[in-house]
Amino acid sequence: MALTFSGVVSSMTKEISLEHVWVEFGEFTAVHKANLNIAGGEFFSFLGPSGCGKTTLLRCISGFQEPTRGKVRIGGEDMKGVGPNKRPTALIFQNLALFPLRSVADNIAFPLEVRGVDKKTRRKRADELLELIALPGQGDKKVSELSGGQKQRVAIARALAVEPDILLLDEPLSALDLKLRQHMRTELRAIQKQVGLTFIYITHDQGEALTMSDRIAVMNKGKIEQIGDGRSIYDHPTTSFVASFVGENNVLDGTVLSNDGKVMQIDAGMGTPFTVESHPAGGPALAPGDACHLFIRPEALRVSRDDSSVNQFETNFVTEEFEGNMRHIVMNTNGKDLKLSLINDGTNAIDANSPVKLDFAPELGIALKPGELASA
Repeated sequence: MALTFSGVVSSMTKEISLEHVWVEFGEFTAVHKANLNIAGGEFFSFLGPSGCGKTTLLRCISGFQEPTRGKVRIGGEDMKGVGPNKRPTALIFQNLALFPLRSVADNIAFPLEVRGVDKKTRRKRADELLELIALPGQGDKKVSELSGGQKQRVAIARALAVEPDILLLDEPLSALDLKLRQHMRTELRAIQKQVGLTFIYITHDQGEALTMSDRIAVMNKGKIEQIGDGRSIYDHPTTSFVASFVGENNVLDGTVLSNDGKVMQIDAGMGTPFTVESHPAGGPALAPGDACHLFIRPEALRVSRDDSSVNQFETNFVTEEFEGNMRHIVMNTNGKDLKLSLINDGTNAIDANSPVKLDFAPELGIALKPGELASA
């Protein structure tokens, strides 16, 4: 849906399709065969480390970059040869690109000024949008007088002034401090729900993507590794990269001992085989003898309450990095040091230089084919 000048939601926003999109710069492939559909009115995020190709895909959608191969369709129409100013999109840049000496209202109305809209209509539209972004009566202030979060909202209002079907956001919160980022992502999601536009969001911040998005595409080295909602990507990653990039994870190298399609036995060198559920998300099947990565989230790993716990193993405490809500503990098992992360729940008592027993539930361990792990 798109926001009209009266502030009423109307007209169905358009879906976006990427069909076998490649982007190459000489011998370097920035995007490798991207295929996906983004529904109208969806908050969709591209998540990945720097250089993974997510901004390049955003530029393809906006018209600032033509694919080397493949097609970008908006509302079913092939966008080949259609420039940025002719597409139903608006782009919010990372640096916001506001005019510091102009008023807030003039900044918001600038795209309308370029289009020849009269001054009275421009001001009316700016005031409507100031109401939307919770800055009523602030139109006569200079942008330089605003806080970082307020500038962020003004940039959103300016993008909405031209009534786009699709709003593209390229890491717009990256320059803000942690608390303000957390506040602004809540506001962004609220604005998106209110106006009903399609938001396409670029970020390397997992918290932003998981909190705001209807769906997420996790990217690595130009490839889309997994698409899904936040919970499915967090709980059921399909590749080692996704498992290690999205959220904290403990990873152990292991070998599959057995797999009956329901549960697997994994030897991870901890002195006792581990039992985990066979991968529920349709990832590559693991057969006996296969190498694997075994992933255990910090919230799944706990100090054993008794000796009857499933997947229990004993290790020796070496040292600890305390991070408040997290405990990063270096353990030694069979002469090998291994850092494991646990949630600090106030009950995980571990005495220095003493053996400790840990365990995790079978349904909370995920075994995947070995692959590239995200950088620490």
